[in-house]
Amino acid sequence: MKKRILFLAAALLFAVALSSHASLQDPSSQTPEKPIYYGYGNEPTVLGTVSVKGKLPPRKKIDMWADPVCAKLEQNPQTDWPLLKGQNVQNAFVYIKEGEPLKMYRFEVPDTEVTLEHKKCQYSPHVVGLRVGQRLAIMNADPTQHNTHPTPKLNQEWNVSLAAQAPPLIKTFTRHEVMIPFKCNQHPWQKAYVGVLDHPFFAVTDSAGNYEIHGLPPGTYKLAVWYELLGEQEIEITVAAGESRRVDFTLDADKVIASPSLY
Repeated sequence: MKKRILFLAAALLFAVALSSHASLQDPSSQTPEKPIYYGYGNEPTVLGTVSVKGKLPPRKKIDMWADPVCAKLEQNPQTDWPLLKGQNVQNAFVYIKEGEPLKMYRFEVPDTEVTLEHKKCQYSPHVVGLRVGQRLAIMNADPTQHNTHPTPKLNQEWNVSLAAQAPPLIKTFTRHEVMIPFKCNQHPWQKAYVGVLDHPFFAVTDSAGNYEIHGLPPGTYKLAVWYELLGEQEIEITVAAGESRRVDFTLDADKVIASPSLY
């Protein structure tokens, strides 16, 4: 009798294990992968200008004589927050922060690389965006050694030297993170900021303070702008198919925050 009970218990445990294994193998028992969004040809566009009201701190002149090569490459180096045409600002990062369509779809990662360059002992561009998993190519255009050191909160930190005329350093990030500061330990004035997103809906303001975001699925979103000296601001928007929606941001210079560029 005892052997029979033990046999039945063992059979029951085997059946439970087999059932669990089958459920793991059955695709219907798993969360389905989100479909890729390819667009329908009439997606909305969001565009606008980022400006500042009030007076930003004056740009600081950078002393590069710690490396004479740098001092000779750039005769009048300054920090990176010039006001442009009528209080508009360059290098503001504008992006879709939240939105129901972002939960419904995934978006293909481009095969193209995004380039970040050490040029005249500064990072160029100063602000850049790329996708999770997209290749970032870091290049050294200067006749002196540089160091590339991102300091993320969510992604892996790394710190790599790059000799003059060295092949590009190729890196990727695995998690969404806005923004990741980059520095150069050999030249402490060098700063850049990299936005890593899991979707393609972002832009960096150009030399006139303008931005455009294309290809959004119709829906309601939180649209955010990040600027080095003034932090982040967001607004809720709803966009329809075929719509071109203008959204301008005005940042308040009285809300200047501590910035890594104010080394």
